[in-house]
Amino acid sequence: MTEDPRPTGGPDALQPSAEVSIAAGGHSVSAMSRVGRSLLAAARMETFLIVLLAFVVWWGVKLSPYFLTWSNFGFSIQAVIEISIMSLAMTPIIITGEIDLSVESMVGLSSCVLGWLWASGVPLEVCIPIVLAVGVLGGLFNGFFVVRWGLPSLVVTLATYALFRGLGHVVLGSTVVTDFPASFTNFGFGYVPGTNVPWTLFVFLFLAVVTVAIVHGTWIGRQVFAVGKNKEAARYSGVRVGALKMALFAVSGLVAALAGILLTSRTSAATPDAGLNFTLAVVTIVVLGGVDINGGKGTVPGVILAVLILGTLKSALTEAGISTDYQNVAIGLLLIISVVTPQLARLVRELVDRTRLGRRRPAHDPAPGEVVR
Repeated sequence: MTEDPRPTGGPDALQPSAEVSIAAGGHSVSAMSRVGRSLLAAARMETFLIVLLAFVVWWGVKLSPYFLTWSNFGFSIQAVIEISIMSLAMTPIIITGEIDLSVESMVGLSSCVLGWLWASGVPLEVCIPIVLAVGVLGGLFNGFFVVRWGLPSLVVTLATYALFRGLGHVVLGSTVVTDFPASFTNFGFGYVPGTNVPWTLFVFLFLAVVTVAIVHGTWIGRQVFAVGKNKEAARYSGVRVGALKMALFAVSGLVAALAGILLTSRTSAATPDAGLNFTLAVVTIVVLGGVDINGGKGTVPGVILAVLILGTLKSALTEAGISTDYQNVAIGLLLIISVVTPQLARLVRELVDRTRLGRRRPAHDPAPGEVVR
């Protein structure tokens, strides 16, 4: 079953949530009020995230006197760098109303392919492009079933979550490749000379700048939000919805493969178990950053703040001697809170609006026999 790129809803497909609204008389309505409300909502969300970040930092200082040290700063960044870059690629996917649960398995598969190629005598200069290509193919594989067959991305990527992890075990088996050259591993856990700034931080900063520029400053970003708000209206207005989603899944696979390369470099080991539990952290960051899990809303700066919050939280829990298992419990609870809180806020707003409308007096006294609505 193929997704038809042509308009399917006719003029009636244009809903109030579409990018352009038409007023009576044929004159276009200014979108300034809607933009202003969107910016105000984003500012409120990001302000909340800044306050939350400050609280986590304060809590970390209370837990350990070594929390606010440069060495801990560098360690904290290295611990979440792979999760951070995958969150950037996941953001536009969730804004369009889709999701990619297979990213952590692609991290493991790319690590296995890299280790197998290197153990087979292939130079790293050749291994890395091949691994990145595997990531793109994995992303296109997901996109094919979502776009061309119309299957839910949740189901498709849950299946490839198991498929990619299984392929990693097939490629490398029980072998763990560790004899990578120092020039490769030093990049993963090395620091800029004379500082505690890890080299991998520059990878995240570069991808963050590119993502912000594309999502919030180009026609591609506008199409991403349009699809998330109303797919049929976006298609009727000329957006190639299928091609856009295919591209986003391909980028997600590419970035997951890059994360696998960085993780292999940082740990100096290629193993099928690389990247376990990464998907939970990635989705938590994106949703905590203010991206609506139903699509159509969100900002990349909010996701970047959520990266800082999660990295700081994990560092504080580590300094407190809390095990990784309990850290995953905390991340899971944070994800639940991130999903539930916006829904509760929406219900409260609707309740307040209904209460106000119920208390509103009629504009004039009703005439005899007039029905007041």
